[in-house]
Amino acid sequence: MSTLEQTIQSAIKDVGPVPAVELDGVGKRFGAKMVLDRIHLEIPAGELLAIVGRSGCGKSTLLRLVVGLESADEGFIRIAGVPLRGPNRQARLMFQDAALLPWQTVLDNVALATVRSADRRERAVRALQLVGLEQRANDWPAILSGGQRQRVALARALASKASVLLLDEPLGALDALTRLEMQTLIEELWLREQFTAVLVTHDVEEAAALADRVLVMEEGRIIAEARTDLPRPRNRNSFEFLALREKLLGWVMN
Repeated sequence: MSTLEQTIQSAIKDVGPVPAVELDGVGKRFGAKMVLDRIHLEIPAGELLAIVGRSGCGKSTLLRLVVGLESADEGFIRIAGVPLRGPNRQARLMFQDAALLPWQTVLDNVALATVRSADRRERAVRALQLVGLEQRANDWPAILSGGQRQRVALARALASKASVLLLDEPLGALDALTRLEMQTLIEELWLREQFTAVLVTHDVEEAAALADRVLVMEEGRIIAEARTDLPRPRNRNSFEFLALREKLLGWVMN
């Protein structure tokens, strides 16, 4: 190895791993309202990060900036070290509304995320297998339940092969039992597929159950952070879990 190569390798080791997502002084305004106020945030590759806070605190806007649907007014966003300029295929956003096309079959809806791939059908089928809906591939979205439609939306995100999955209240409209089932599915897929995930939610218990780290936002700023190394799957009746949930709730309601 040449002296130059050794110097480069040494510099890489000194810097450390590149974050999957990095926000450096990111600000966003809508008119006179400051929605995000100079956010600094690093999300390591493979982390499952949750963001909680009251409605209007800037959570969803942050996700829209990271996926490239909105542009920051100040600061920089980097995905895997590359500055973000417009929509980025390395990040995929999943909304509360599954947004399925009613005139397309389940399989075709999932395959929309793979339009530039030669193996698009195979990727779509595998994604449906991951969420347990391969037998519904030829069905129409209209006959699916709410939970099944969200599974299709999740499969579409997985089929895109994006390294960063952004979840904007994806379970907010589901009933309690289906929501728990979907939480379990998201956790299992994250552990298996090893993508980076950012979950925006109003539910502090959901955040405590799923996340490695939870951020609390208020008026466009990150005001608190909690890390957890509780074993998975998490015992929601344990003292440690209940203490974490109450701490998060206290920060949000303060």
